[in-house]
Amino acid sequence: MTVSLSPVLSARHISVNLGGKQILDDVSIDVSPGELKVLIGPSGAGKSTFLQCLNFLIPPDTGIISLESHEIDAKNPRALSLYRRQVGMIFQDFNLFDHLTAVDNVAIALRKVAGLSRDEARRRAMAELDRVGLSQKSGLYPAELSGGQKQRVAIARALAMDPKVMLLDEPTSALDPELVGEVLAVIRDLAAGGMTMIMATHQMDFAQALATEILFMEQGRIIEQGSPAELLAPGSGTRTGDFCRRLLDAAPAAAKD
Repeated sequence: MTVSLSPVLSARHISVNLGGKQILDDVSIDVSPGELKVLIGPSGAGKSTFLQCLNFLIPPDTGIISLESHEIDAKNPRALSLYRRQVGMIFQDFNLFDHLTAVDNVAIALRKVAGLSRDEARRRAMAELDRVGLSQKSGLYPAELSGGQKQRVAIARALAMDPKVMLLDEPTSALDPELVGEVLAVIRDLAAGGMTMIMATHQMDFAQALATEILFMEQGRIIEQGSPAELLAPGSGTRTGDFCRRLLDAAPAAAKD
């Protein structure tokens, strides 16, 4: 018998209009504990906007977002702050503080938001840096780190808050190809450990191997969703499969540029 788990995070009928343009149009998602939902689709499909809506960085014009069945009131600063502690966000461009070392980038929210002492925050920060394989780089500043290392620091910073859900907005898109693997390895370990995640990515091999469900977005809507086996099977005739084949066909040409 299959046990149905209640969603950790649920979004219902999310719509966003920016500058007179419909960016998201009635988008809904449920994410159960331990699931990795992958958003794919062409540029401008609304993937990043949707992830930012889920963290209320872009307030939805319409729709409801709930964490563990509790609807979030974005107009309540205390409720919103608590929600953001439980829903971590990883951006394309790292968003680290240039004037802080790796360990201090991770520790600052533990001190300022979680209220830990300086020593407690530093111990926890070091543990999270070790978790992503960067304990030996703890004293370096962002300018001294590679792109992959900076993204791993950003992941450690989010993990330090003990999030119930992680939102990852194309976390490898700003990296040189040889650095992509080290970040995907960390995300793979998180998935194996049961972290609940929603991730926008063009890394289709990764998505095919690890996604619980793929959601294909186009023109602000989810037009297909299903397991990788359903959407990417040879001869499936899905929009998702066609998009992924075109990505793979473009890869050799991109490698020559």
